[in-house]
Amino acid sequence: MTAAGLKVAVVGHTNTGKTSLMRTLMRDVEFGEVSDRPAVTREVEAAVLRAGGRAVVDLYDTPGLEDSIGLLEHLDALRGGRRVDGIDVIGEFLEGAEAQGRFRQEAKAIRQVLLSDVALYVIDARDRVLAKHRDELEILGRCARPVVPVLNFTAGPDARTVEWRAQLSRVNMHAAAEFDTVVFDAQGERRLFEKMRTLVDAHAATIDALLADRAEARTALVASSAAALAELLIDAAAYTESAPAANASDAPEMLRRFREKVRQREQQCVEELLVLHRFRPGDVAEEALPLEDGRWGLDLFSPEAVKQFGVSAGGAAAVGALVGLTLDVMLAGLSLGTGTMAGAAVGGAVGAARMHGRRLVNRLRGLTELRCDDVTLRLLAGRQTLLVRALLRRGHAAVNTIHLEGASTASGVEGSRRLMQHLGRARGHPHWSALSPSTTAARYADPARHEALQRLADLIRTTLMADVE
Repeated sequence: MTAAGLKVAVVGHTNTGKTSLMRTLMRDVEFGEVSDRPAVTREVEAAVLRAGGRAVVDLYDTPGLEDSIGLLEHLDALRGGRRVDGIDVIGEFLEGAEAQGRFRQEAKAIRQVLLSDVALYVIDARDRVLAKHRDELEILGRCARPVVPVLNFTAGPDARTVEWRAQLSRVNMHAAAEFDTVVFDAQGERRLFEKMRTLVDAHAATIDALLADRAEARTALVASSAAALAELLIDAAAYTESAPAANASDAPEMLRRFREKVRQREQQCVEELLVLHRFRPGDVAEEALPLEDGRWGLDLFSPEAVKQFGVSAGGAAAVGALVGLTLDVMLAGLSLGTGTMAGAAVGGAVGAARMHGRRLVNRLRGLTELRCDDVTLRLLAGRQTLLVRALLRRGHAAVNTIHLEGASTASGVEGSRRLMQHLGRARGHPHWSALSPSTTAARYADPARHEALQRLADLIRTTLMADVE
């Protein structure tokens, strides 16, 4: 625990999401136990929030207030007809026998409130306002500590936010914050801390430092996520396998192995993203890429390959003319066919030969190539971009599993022309891919790969930044 940091007690009725709030503020899915069963938290549990590597806030998860109606009646009985402050009556209660007996759980929570600088009163906004809630607010009001009501579970259609705000105003608690612990909202979290700052201005500098640190960390999280996705897409776009063109019986098995390697690379990216965002492996359902076999293979002489040679038309005649010319150039031949190409086209063919010479030689050897086509790459980008967006909006109290089968490839970075331009360049460099045979760590030393990777990551990051602003 910190020596002089801000101390925050998290209180409320049983099963309103106090531990869920702790998890989301801490970015820790393992803290405490989240359950639909009441009274799961039986003791005060402490945690720390850090800024710049330094512990600045102590959080205390407290047992639920189970019998606030009975406790308020007991407090009124202790006061009797005396003109005495509520905090003094609270002190008498904590020193009495009932604090060790009937109201033992409530006493634990109240003691922690008195030891803290501010209390967060967590409300399940889906609940109706009942007498027990009014009594809880009355009891907390007598503790002489600032209280920030936190409306939890506000993202759903059944939230009674307006009703709760009206009730809070009736008891003079106007500094309420809406913060859903399942559907994360960075701005909602910021507003929560800003509400706290208005009530404990002695700790304003601490809260400002925490807010600045969290904004910086979220920006860095987006950048790291974009880098991980860019690595996946470069690996997939550059991945090339040679296959015997004549041996049709081996093609299905080779294609299966090719597809499985890409699938495993995608799963590796999923795991990296989960670690970055501090979630568990089971939080995302594993599902294969939903593509037919024919959408994976890309032969050397497909229309896409022809475009890489600088020919816009994808017809068979154009392919034949280009191949004849390029082979002549590669073999230092002086005949350039029958004049099908001339002038500047020769320079383009020479460049194409340098980039695709290996592929042409493979073709002459009776080999074709397996590669990911545009549809596969767009789908990979779409699924992983969707995952990053889901993780950025996921509170650490969420228990539902993320599914990627509904990923769209038509919006955002995953469907952009610029994305495919970056990946088209990677296709000409099989050694850039960690999946391609006989590639080594030397690929990471290729400055062209580094530049392509950085440009792609910047493009993805720019798209994702809208989710943190």
